[in-house]
Amino acid sequence: MSAALILGRCRRRVLVCDAGKHRNARSHAMHGFLTRDGIPPGEFLTMARAELQPYGVEMRHNVVTGACRTAEVFEVTLEDGAKLQSRKLLLATGVVDRIPKIEGLDQFYGRSVFHCPYCDGWEMRDQPVAVYGRGKNGAGLSLSLKTWSADVVLCSDGSAGLRPAERERLANHGVAIRTEKIARLEGRGDLLEQIIFRKGPRGCGRRERGLCH
Repeated sequence: MSAALILGRCRRRVLVCDAGKHRNARSHAMHGFLTRDGIPPGEFLTMARAELQPYGVEMRHNVVTGACRTAEVFEVTLEDGAKLQSRKLLLATGVVDRIPKIEGLDQFYGRSVFHCPYCDGWEMRDQPVAVYGRGKNGAGLSLSLKTWSADVVLCSDGSAGLRPAERERLANHGVAIRTEKIARLEGRGDLLEQIIFRKGPRGCGRRERGLCH
């Protein structure tokens, strides 16, 4: 829609095909967007669509299933079978998060389990935080979360894949490592309270928040 706004102002005839599968659909609020910090995603989308109307931008709630180039134009096929033609084709597919397949995660995702510390770290500040990750990425995320909490534990759900230097650095910053396989997440409502491991202690022994990576 941001691209459509500029194209509309350039007096282009624009059609936006939106599948409605927005990355932040599960979030209760957007953060880090100047002048809109804390706005609900649905409210933001409503405002964005309204800003496109004066420029004649058309919005369709549909899925594009195929696109090809003919001699002179692009031909786009929609999920409902409709075929559209255009001189230009702009792909703005966004980002898809690969969420771990852990029992119970869906219940808490977007409320007390998150994928972006910059989006939700402030709201979880000074609370116990569990990080899901392995190797260099897991270690890096764990250390970065020390910005918001002094109580951080790395849960690798199996082998942590850490180098000795990475283990030493985590230890120096007080980040514990749990390598047991995760059985499920438990809590009340949308509040994560425990990470249940298949073996070893039942959980981390305190109310947790999770930031997935």
